[in-house]
Order: sequence, then C-alpha cells, then structure tokens
Amino acid sequence: MTAFVTPDRIRSLFAQAMSDMYRTEVPLYGDLIELVGEINDATLQQDPALAARLARNAETERLDLERHGAIRVGTPAELAMLGRVFALMGMHPVGYYDLTMAGVPVHATAFRPLTEAALAANPFRIFTSLLRLELIADAALRGEAETILARRDIFTAGARALVAQAEHDGGLNEADAQRFVAEVLETFRWHGDATVALETYRALLGLHRLVADVVSFRGPHINHLTPRTLDIDAAQAAMLERGIQAKAQIEGPPRRAVPILLRQTSFKALEEEVAFPDATGTLVPGSHSARFGEIEQRGLALTPAGRDLYDRLLAEVRQAGGAGNTSADYPQRLAAAFAAFPDDEATLRRDGLGYFRYRLTESGAALPASERAAMTPDALVDAGHAVVDPIVYEDFLPVSAAGIFQSNLGGGEQRAYDAHANQEAFEAALGKTIHDPFALYAQAQDASIAALQR
Repeated sequence: MTAFVTPDRIRSLFAQAMSDMYRTEVPLYGDLIELVGEINDATLQQDPALAARLARNAETERLDLERHGAIRVGTPAELAMLGRVFALMGMHPVGYYDLTMAGVPVHATAFRPLTEAALAANPFRIFTSLLRLELIADAALRGEAETILARRDIFTAGARALVAQAEHDGGLNEADAQRFVAEVLETFRWHGDATVALETYRALLGLHRLVADVVSFRGPHINHLTPRTLDIDAAQAAMLERGIQAKAQIEGPPRRAVPILLRQTSFKALEEEVAFPDATGTLVPGSHSARFGEIEQRGLALTPAGRDLYDRLLAEVRQAGGAGNTSADYPQRLAAAFAAFPDDEATLRRDGLGYFRYRLTESGAALPASERAAMTPDALVDAGHAVVDPIVYEDFLPVSAAGIFQSNLGGGEQRAYDAHANQEAFEAALGKTIHDPFALYAQAQDASIAALQR
C-alpha cells in the first residue's frame, strides 16, 4: 500500500516554498512579514478579547502561515492545468470575479481550501486571473498576442507528469509531493528575460500594462504574496514610517468597530530590469513593473443581503462626482456613506447581514437537552448559554483587486472596458464549476447552529 500525503500537507509545503522563493526574489516582502508580525503581536497584547476569539476559532495558529498569492494566465489551457495542479493541494475554485467592471481585461477565481478543517490547517489562496484577449479591439495585436501565448508552456514536464501520476494513482507519497512542489514552483518563478521584442512589449503596454505582463514572459510569475494583519491602518502607517512606498489609500471598506470583508494595501510595484530579444537574438535592456507587496486585513463574511448593502454604498461613493477612489477626500466620503452600515455584531447578526459561528458555553452545555432544544440560537446567546463569533471572509473583492492592480500598474482608475461578466465561459475554460462562497459560509454557520443541539 502506498502512503499518500494529504492535500493539506502538499499545500503547506507549497505555500512555504513559495514564500521562501518570493522572499529571495523580492526582499521587501520579507520586510512586510516582519512588520506584520510585530503589529499582530502588539494587537493581540492590547486586545485580550480578540486574542481569545482567535484562539477558540483556531485562527491563532494559522495567522503566521496565512498568505494569498496572485497570478495571471493567458489561455484557457493554462487555467485548466492550474486547476488540476491546485486540486492536488486541496485548493478549489471559489467565487467568480469580473474585473472588467473596473477597467482590467481579466476575469478570475480564487483557488482555496473549502472546509473549516482545511482552512485551519493552512488557508493558502491563489487569486487567478485569465486574460480576456477577446476584449482587445486591435485585431492585429490581439492575433499576435494569441500566437505568442500559443507557443509557450508554463509548466515543466516534471510537473505535468506528477499531476497525471497523482490523478491516476489517487495521490502522491512524501517524496513525490516534494518533487511536485519543486516542479510547480518553476511556473511561479520570476524570469528576467522576455519572450517578445521590446517593440512588441511596448505595443502590448499601450493596450494595457496587465496585457504586457501576461503575454511577454515565459510564465505567470507570482506578482505578490500577502500576509494577514490584524490592524491594516497600523500596517499602512508603519510602511510609510519605514520608507516603504505604500499606495495612497487602503482598498475596501472603511475602518470599523466590526471589520467586514477585506481591506488591502500594498507597496508600489518594483521597476525591474528585463532583457528583450531583437530580431537577431541579441538581448536589448529594458524594464518592467509587475511585482509588489501587499497586506490584508480580513473581517466578517457578509450574507447576500449584507453584500448587497456593501456594494450599493461603495458604488454611491465611487460614482459621486465621477471622482472614483483617486480623490483626496475619498476616505472621508467612504466613511460617511458607510455610516448606514450597522457596526455592532448584535445588529449585524439579527439583521442577517453577516455569518456567525455559534458555540455553547459551559452553562449551555449543562442545560438538559430538551430545554436547549426548545431555545432558539439567539435565545441561547441572550441567556449566556452560547457565544457567537464572526466567520472570517476567506475570499476577495473585485473592485479592491482592480484597485490594487491599477495602483501597481502605473495609473489610476481606468474605464477602457465595459463590465462584461461571463462566468459560463470562465468555467468552460477551467473545466470545473466554481463554488459559491455564500453557500460555504452558510454551511459553516448552519453546522455551528446544529451543533448547539448535540
């Protein structure tokens, strides 16, 4: 009998290998890790209630491990193969994101663990975008980009062989898992030489900086890894204090007593030397900006009703006067608009705006089963027989993702593409159905309520 390692084990190996590689390639990432660690330690010392909440929800152990990465691929075939690779790591597509709504010609999903146990083991996520060449109006340049992408293979022969082996055998042993991680890591490695001439690169850059980034290289180099902080405002201030060029504004909702969804900031993309081949094969020096550092703070996962309210308030702020999120007064306008969003856990729970996890207290566990069964979850909470904790948002926000992309691609908001969602086409390219994140959060909440009666 072959002893296969678990997908959680493979994911943990890969996440650590990715972090080590990126720290070597982008030393500022190491500075962010240290900065976030210091802020998290200070926050937990200052807020014992938060520390206790993280501990009882198995979040303390995962906090230092937690990362998300992001890559961009150029073809449906590349996306489909990535789906097979991530499946071996216990990472599955969750959520569909249309970034054309914010002027970025891609749509995306997030590969991540599905179950609470897997998330607790290692919550590594990869936000994966697929370039939408069909949205590029220049037919000649679109055709050239398609030809360039068709010539490349972003996976090593070893990675392809190990994926096929694992799918056939039902898993990988420890030695093969280690080899698998090493082979797949090559897909995400930075390459300082482009595959296109400088003139072609500049033409692609004229279409969109992200198009040039996807098409011009041998692979979809990881463009950032993101640690999780417990106080992103403190992280933003610390970045500036240390001379790290942070983006001007934090993406996502404003600072609140009850954090919701996702807030993100980053340092500006690095200007890196790149060699471009000319017609004779001679390398011509140039540069490219793609890789940056990002920090995130995760809050309460919202229900569809809560998300509708969030999206409506955000749209009102961004559309006011056509200023978007680039105006100096944007943070003030954002905070003013979100005064309409309840900011205490009891109201959020009772109004059905967020997902919560229920647990019996000692007094609740001591109740006779019949008496406990006669009480609603809210009645148990009100009587002190149960406690509730926010379920953490594990996913992403398309407007925030686009804002991070744009700030690190050399410009402000862009409106070159109309909103053009097409989840059906994305799933066809991926060869998998995308999981509904709301359903996953609802399952977690329902399971905790059911456990109150057991």
